[in-house]
Amino acid sequence: MGDFANRVFAVVRRIPAGKVATYGQVGRMIGAPRAARYVGYALHGNPEPGTDPGCIPCHRVVFKDGRMATGFAFGGPDEQRKMLAAEGVAFDEEGRVLMDAHQWDGHDGNEEGDGPAGPPPDFNWEAELGDFQ
Repeated sequence: MGDFANRVFAVVRRIPAGKVATYGQVGRMIGAPRAARYVGYALHGNPEPGTDPGCIPCHRVVFKDGRMATGFAFGGPDEQRKMLAAEGVAFDEEGRVLMDAHQWDGHDGNEEGDGPAGPPPDFNWEAELGDFQ
């Protein structure tokens, strides 16, 4: 796997059971805020899916509105929903994750300082996003 995919996998491994992250959130955390689609591509090629220690729990990554990925590579959205429900994730009447209750804040106890995990310290937001004034 390439460096981008390995950075995606490193973040996704940190998402705790019972929590989810969005594709865009993972992208921002690796310093690629416009790469949500590429995060999905990387996860589609996940070499170690599952919930066992050391696995890459890609089922914990969802769309920003809490919907499951229709192209979930390891059994489809119904399987993804079952895996999340088994971890205690709750859903609304339309089957979307209740994001207010289950979205991961980036904290896993391993980061230094008080803030959640984020992009690399040398990340240049202005160069990436441009000037919005």
